[in-house]
Amino acid sequence: MKYIREERELKQKDVAKMLNISLGTYAMNETAHDTITLKNLIKFCDIFNVSVDYMFEFTNTYNYKNTKNGFDKNILRKRLKECRLENNYTQIMMGNLLNIDHSVWCRYELGTTTITSTFLYYFCREFHISADYLLGKIDNPKYLKN
Repeated sequence: MKYIREERELKQKDVAKMLNISLGTYAMNETAHDTITLKNLIKFCDIFNVSVDYMFEFTNTYNYKNTKNGFDKNILRKRLKECRLENNYTQIMMGNLLNIDHSVWCRYELGTTTITSTFLYYFCREFHISADYLLGKIDNPKYLKN
């Protein structure tokens, strides 16, 4: 976040204002002293035209062609479930993998709760799948190189 902000010659307060969050919250996110919410991460990526995969350091691809702004909760829940099933994981196994109760994972797949940026990161890293793909921001690439 800091690199992207400084590349645009912006101050932390400028980005905080763009995200409609406090300077303190932004500073904690940028220094990784607090986890950025998925909503704010996606907003940051949309404002600066950068992929979530790039922010997660899964790829050197700064942005993808034909990236959609925001994210689609319905696509996200469906793709989380598809990926879990493709890898022969149960919801209980997903809970164990992410160290959460399986009922939380169930709510992610039902779309009643949106996955956190932290759990999205770990899920994508485990299965080498694009966060941008899961979020419905892109349709390809689905899988990332190891």
